[in-house]
Amino acid sequence: MHTITTPRAWLAAFALLAGLLLAQAAPAHHGWGWASDQEFELSGTITAVRLGNPHGELTVDVDGQSWVVEVGQPWRNRRAGLDDELLRVGTRVTVHGHRATDPARRLIKAERLVIDGKDYVLYPDRES
Repeated sequence: MHTITTPRAWLAAFALLAGLLLAQAAPAHHGWGWASDQEFELSGTITAVRLGNPHGELTVDVDGQSWVVEVGQPWRNRRAGLDDELLRVGTRVTVHGHRATDPARRLIKAERLVIDGKDYVLYPDRES
């Protein structure tokens, strides 16, 4: 049996433990675990935009209620043809995706956005 005696070994052991803990915590927020299996659609006007990693978020006004729309990571948005000019305050958007399983949360993970009649598919592998 080995014992950890050097500062470098302690640091390596700590880094390994931290990595394992973070790997277990990440799926709790990211991915699709919080979203329902049922397809959901909403239409409204973008009132706030935060793009970047780990994913972008749009706030969309739908009949006076604010919804948070989780869009893709920057690379996924670019691949779908979405850019900062399209995802700006004042843009009308229809969102197709999956809402949070908790009905009290107005949160949806977008699979596809429609802007000015054009589809922007974020997750083509999930399309039916």
